[in-house]
Amino acid sequence: MSRLTSNLSQIYTPDSEKDKQLHGEHVEYEKTEAIVHAGRGESANLSGARLQVVRNAELFAAVKESKIERWSRTSIHLYFSVFIAFCCACANGYDGSLMTAILAMPHFQDTFHSGTTGTKVSVIFSLYTIGSMVGAPFAAVLSDRFGRRKAMFSGGVVIILGMVIASTSKTVAQLVVGRFVLGCGISIMTVAAPAYSIEIAPPHWRGRCTGFYNCGWFGGSIPAAAVTFGTSYINSNRSWQIPIILQAFACVIVMVAVFFIPESPRFLMANGREDEAVEFLVKYHGNGDVNSKLVALEIQEMRENIMLDGIDKRWWDYRPLFLTKNGRWRMAQVLMVSVFGQFSGNGLGYFNTVIYANLGVTSVAKQLGYNLLNSVVSAIGALSAVSLTDRMPRRKVLVLGTLGCSALLAINAGLSTALAKQGTNVSTSIAQGALAAYFLFNVLFSFTYTPLQGVIPAEALETTMRAKGLAASGIIVSAMGFINQFAGPVALKNIKYNYIWIFVGWDVIEAVAWYLFGVESQGRTLEQLEWVYNQPNPVKASLKADKVVVQEDGKVTEKVVGEL
Repeated sequence: MSRLTSNLSQIYTPDSEKDKQLHGEHVEYEKTEAIVHAGRGESANLSGARLQVVRNAELFAAVKESKIERWSRTSIHLYFSVFIAFCCACANGYDGSLMTAILAMPHFQDTFHSGTTGTKVSVIFSLYTIGSMVGAPFAAVLSDRFGRRKAMFSGGVVIILGMVIASTSKTVAQLVVGRFVLGCGISIMTVAAPAYSIEIAPPHWRGRCTGFYNCGWFGGSIPAAAVTFGTSYINSNRSWQIPIILQAFACVIVMVAVFFIPESPRFLMANGREDEAVEFLVKYHGNGDVNSKLVALEIQEMRENIMLDGIDKRWWDYRPLFLTKNGRWRMAQVLMVSVFGQFSGNGLGYFNTVIYANLGVTSVAKQLGYNLLNSVVSAIGALSAVSLTDRMPRRKVLVLGTLGCSALLAINAGLSTALAKQGTNVSTSIAQGALAAYFLFNVLFSFTYTPLQGVIPAEALETTMRAKGLAASGIIVSAMGFINQFAGPVALKNIKYNYIWIFVGWDVIEAVAWYLFGVESQGRTLEQLEWVYNQPNPVKASLKADKVVVQEDGKVTEKVVGEL
């Protein structure tokens, strides 16, 4: 990890004291008065050269000298591979809008008599998340033993089975069994897909690729909202059966496409297939150049950090995730983003139609229309964040974004309180204000969390623990989803809009937790993060930065260390 690329060699010596300086202490530079933070929009000229602050000098230098052609055939194939991972998330996102909408359909109620709130609704919603929790450990085994592609295929098979059971249901019992099976299949896909997406991406595209994967939630929720809006006009059970059947559409795409995409190079390296891993890196990260400095850096770091006898070879072994300091810090990031990403008020989205009714929108057609609009504007927020993910500091976005979410929920809850005091004489302006605050909350939450829910866990976990860590993340996410889906209907029935105040206070606590314990992973290779998590204070270590000298021809020639 401490070795620099050759164009930095003039200031680097491989002795341990120098290595300590480069990675942990500030090194003086004779022109320090000229150093400014280029990452904050500034730069300085030094006799034709400029100083720039970066998090990883080796990576920065390698990327500068190994430009990947964005629209070459191999790059397009790489984009297609990321898109297939995206389709896995679509299957998950589809369910959120699906159940919210069909719950309001008259023919669904005529068949199952569930009502729109209460215990029966809780069971229908929550069996999906229980299935996800049960399926997660098996998902890790499939992904580690057979590869990311085969695991995605297997998840598709299970989802199709669950779809058949659910769409042919005539009783609540059969419906919840179908949803349990669907949840199992989703967990298999959503363990393998984010690991695949982050492992095939070039280091400087990693945030966008993995963030785009997680935006598949909207790739599913928007079509689901549109489909249910259209089928709500069908005067038969087809109104709710067709949307359930279409839940398998993305799975079919994945099951066919996995035969035409490459396997993850890190999975290959971890299983002794180094030649295949190198071939992948040369083709997709090196423009076919075997001498690419980016490829050389990645191969070197993979060899040093990926263990052939890691916990991915022992299906039962989760110990390093919890019994080592390194593992506990990594899992802290996974735990925080998994819990906060599900329990920041966004879980209210499962009950959008109930919330709209509380705000005076009583027409089913209007409720479903607002449901579709909410999905669209939230997707805009998420995709805006994806485009910036490789440049935005993760920790700062999470702190400020979560505080903003708390403020918007407070506005919504306050205006909802005012509406409740008006009784049947609902003020249009107050209702519109409450609705606008709720929509803005969803946009800001999507900007803050949607891309990073996929990025943070995958970045925090090293290759041999990634599938197991993502499985643990899946269990945590499902557990929080269970609380949202089981407690939500009961809380909305009993305390109505006051339920929102719980999330107002909780989001403030989340923001403090991100400030104190959030490790900054932007701008570093996956393997370099091993050094960060091994430091006494990983949060402080993650803020260390390299100051590099970039010559007029783009070559990076010198490096010192500072702090952002």
